[in-house]
Amino acid sequence: MATSSISPPATIAVIGLGQMGLPMAKRLIGAGFTVHGADLAEVARAALTAAGGKAFTGAAEAAAGAAAIITMLPNGRIVRDVLLGDGGIAKALPKGTLIIDMSSSAPTDTTGLAADLAPLGIALIDAPVSGGVRRAVDGSLAIMAGGPQDEVERAHPVLAAMGKSIFATGPIGSGHAMKALNNYVSAAGLVAACEALLVGRQFGLAPETIVDVLNASTGRNNSTEVKMKPFVISGAFNSGFSLALMAKDLRIAADLAGHLGLGIPQIAAVADLWEKARGSLKADADHTEIYRFLADIDANRTATA
Repeated sequence: MATSSISPPATIAVIGLGQMGLPMAKRLIGAGFTVHGADLAEVARAALTAAGGKAFTGAAEAAAGAAAIITMLPNGRIVRDVLLGDGGIAKALPKGTLIIDMSSSAPTDTTGLAADLAPLGIALIDAPVSGGVRRAVDGSLAIMAGGPQDEVERAHPVLAAMGKSIFATGPIGSGHAMKALNNYVSAAGLVAACEALLVGRQFGLAPETIVDVLNASTGRNNSTEVKMKPFVISGAFNSGFSLALMAKDLRIAADLAGHLGLGIPQIAAVADLWEKARGSLKADADHTEIYRFLADIDANRTATA
């Protein structure tokens, strides 16, 4: 049974102070929460300390005394390892502690993790985010929260400190499912916009004109509105979200469709395309560099024609 909502000045532990975790932790501090953070990177710990939080190298130290623990880690395997692996923190947590997994994890892994935490009296909700670093900084993230309704409600003040739009998506794992599906639609839109730009440029259309027309017409999408000019046409390719993470989320979406027995063709094709791009581009490539990958495909085809 959930207790009352977790409100300031309750202690929140944030495990993972990367590009998203750190600004989200800062938003919690700004809302009046006591924030403990854990990260292996000294620069991340120093930044949290400078913002008024307490930083630790280990998750166990950060979790001590916390009413809720946020995990913002690369994938669900690492989340499980932190909680239930060798030296995992879950068994030492008081009953009633709430885990909020804000990482991008596979929905089926999340349901399994919740089942394994339940005998310990530890509740889990999955609450991945969308919006990127900029919206993590200004606290306007979209947050998709899956899990028991009373636990999502208990976490609402915590989530509201980091996000502007909070959606209760349904049972445990549904937040991670929605995040993967959102990124699939986003990635498909970006590929379509990049392909349109390549075709239009080859025909002689000015890149800016292509984007302006798309944004005034039915082809408008998030990529045409906020990515094409500042990150693609400019050649900056520095949106702050990696291509590797996008490829991982797309694989989650495609695997979910397969798990449900759905033979949907495009979701798998898009996941495969991004997987190939991840193998072709540099390890730290920004996701907007999918344009470079598509341009290279055309260049290679032309060279061998």
